[in-house]
Amino acid sequence: MATEPRWDDTPPSEETYERTFSFPGELRNVTEARVAAETYLGALAAGVPPGAPEYWDDILLVVTELAANVIQYAPGPFDLRMRRTFDGVHVTMRDTNTTKPEPRPFHPRTGGGGIGWHLVHTLCTQVSVVVHEGGKDIHVFLPW
Repeated sequence: MATEPRWDDTPPSEETYERTFSFPGELRNVTEARVAAETYLGALAAGVPPGAPEYWDDILLVVTELAANVIQYAPGPFDLRMRRTFDGVHVTMRDTNTTKPEPRPFHPRTGGGGIGWHLVHTLCTQVSVVVHEGGKDIHVFLPW
């Protein structure tokens, strides 16, 4: 189950613009991260609707891909942070693995994955990975 830590005294009006969700790192957390992102987007859209309908779906797809990669490659707890920026949404996925993601060849006829990291780079306006002592933060920016 996701928890939502409050690290500061953000006024209630700001709550729809930034949310953090924490997960224990279980397979079901991929779905829970997507649901948490959808809840965040719903609250955000009430005040600031997306510029195009596909922006909503793109954000959900990216969050799902990042969460699935965490479960597969970085066992352990992870955090999802979503924040409104002046022109989009900043998503940060924090995990416990210090290895930076690398694109893998994608072979649609043989399966085996490899498309997720390519999708993230295609849908996002900016992608960066910051490695730290306890793991890494993947920062992505998407239009809204």
